[in-house]
Amino acid sequence: MFKQDHAIDTTQASPNTTIPTQLEDKHFVTSVPLTYQPNADEEQILLGMGCFWGAERLFWQQEGIISTSVGYSGGHTPNPTYEEVCSGQTGHAEVVRVVYQPQLIPLEALLKLFWENHDPTQGMRQGNDHGTQYRSAIYTYSSVQQAIAEHSLACYQTALKQHQQGKITTEIIPAGPYYYAESYHQQYLAKNPGGYCGLGGTGICFFANKVDKPL
Repeated sequence: MFKQDHAIDTTQASPNTTIPTQLEDKHFVTSVPLTYQPNADEEQILLGMGCFWGAERLFWQQEGIISTSVGYSGGHTPNPTYEEVCSGQTGHAEVVRVVYQPQLIPLEALLKLFWENHDPTQGMRQGNDHGTQYRSAIYTYSSVQQAIAEHSLACYQTALKQHQQGKITTEIIPAGPYYYAESYHQQYLAKNPGGYCGLGGTGICFFANKVDKPL
């Protein structure tokens, strides 16, 4: 299968129909709708950590999480299929949509899980999974989320530098359209407990407020 080492632009993206994926709109574990929309005291964020199966399980297990789903974002092709995303011709990353209660699990706590459970220095891959859809990404829904995410990157980069690790390649940008993945991908590891989980961190802990001072 063709794998790119860089994300494509709009002119290179494959077209698609306007027909969205048919979705079984019920979380296999919690029974909450996958399409649940946050209330005034709730938030959502999109997190890409490589293969989305293990990443989704990581988040649905946390207190304060209302709903999780897996899908595609960060690219150009509308309503892509899994096969199209894997081709590298849509520009999308595999992501987890996390709807959460900030009073129970603040964004900083979600980002600690994010940084510690994958290797954000690997560019267009994660472990043995190669391709632009496996890139590390944080897609935000507010300027506050964006600032918190950017600060957390600086904190974790300091920690990695102290352990002679490489430069973080995580993409942090405002969220664009989110396309739900096919139903068989949703809560995959609950439906298939022995299935593949690609999560694997650097072994370096995340600590907030640990940022290198500028020279």
